[in-house]
Amino acid sequence: MRLRVELVLAVDDEEVVTGAALQRIADDPDMPGEEQMHAQNAVTDDTAEALAYLVDPFDLVSDVPGIELQQASWSSERIDYDPGSPDWDFDEDDGGQDDVEDAEDAADAGADGGAERAAG
Repeated sequence: MRLRVELVLAVDDEEVVTGAALQRIADDPDMPGEEQMHAQNAVTDDTAEALAYLVDPFDLVSDVPGIELQQASWSSERIDYDPGSPDWDFDEDDGGQDDVEDAEDAADAGADGGAERAAG
């Protein structure tokens, strides 16, 4: 089963987000030193990358009874948000061709520099 969630967030203080991501990286005992340095550089350079380190889909479902997370991927990117635009109509999910194109666009955005993490 697939659960799709899309969030639009306003970042009021990029330094706080970056600092929290750096702290999470520093507190991760399983992250090798070289990977830790790379992660620190990435979150310092890009707040979207910092946000991707702070948001973990496992946290959303870890307490839901009767399920086991098999795989998760997520990304974070800067966007221009216009709540009045028809492009932001969350109720418009009909499972049609637009969803396939949206998924392809999202995959392309992740490959084109949006911060992305995967677990599973």
